[in-house]
Amino acid sequence: MNTLKSLIVALIIAIIAPVNGQTADEIINNYLENTGGVENWKKLTGTKMVAQVNQGGMQIPVTIFSGNKGEQAVVIELQGKTITQFAFDGETMWSTNFMTMKAEKSDKETTDNMKLSANDFPNPFIGYKEKGYKVEYLGKETKEGTETFKVQLTMEPVMVNGVESPSISYYYFETENYVPILIETTQGGNKTTITMSDYQEVDGLYFPFALSQGPQPIEIKEIVLNPEIESDLFKFPEEK
Repeated sequence: MNTLKSLIVALIIAIIAPVNGQTADEIINNYLENTGGVENWKKLTGTKMVAQVNQGGMQIPVTIFSGNKGEQAVVIELQGKTITQFAFDGETMWSTNFMTMKAEKSDKETTDNMKLSANDFPNPFIGYKEKGYKVEYLGKETKEGTETFKVQLTMEPVMVNGVESPSISYYYFETENYVPILIETTQGGNKTTITMSDYQEVDGLYFPFALSQGPQPIEIKEIVLNPEIESDLFKFPEEK
């Protein structure tokens, strides 16, 4: 009787396993392959995203620059002026004070946290094991009315007010095409949510063209891969 019971249990496990046998690595590999392939993602040296942000009913043109050495810049057009809202050259992080319209360097803690993400271009999942990151598949969950695979990504901890804090993100990959439609990130007790949709192909790679962070939608108009970018764009403008 015990032998028969063991055989039945083994049979049930064998039937269920293929259904629940999805792993985090399989989900990530499918995602990267479906959006262009790991090798093509690794060839990317930078991106330029031309977008539009709806803020309080006002449409604000935004251009987002990213480089493979951690460089980032967000440039906006506001009231006829071109303003670098935020920039990072890999070492120095700074932003424009909208009261004084002068560039101000970020504090050391914020800059050090920014440096941690310098090797995550264009995707934190590429080479995540070598970076010391951990991923875990947490099962299926319905988000935005869509069935998804929920994957937890744990990266290097950040500092928040001098205290080390875990950096954990939950990625929700839709089960049909294995692309993320929602990311929830928690750092130092602060939670941010980003939704993504309208994936489109750009020179063999697929990007979401509709984004939102909380209630603020971002509409991507154009994405340029490997653009020529003046390095001065990222550098802190020293006063003469």
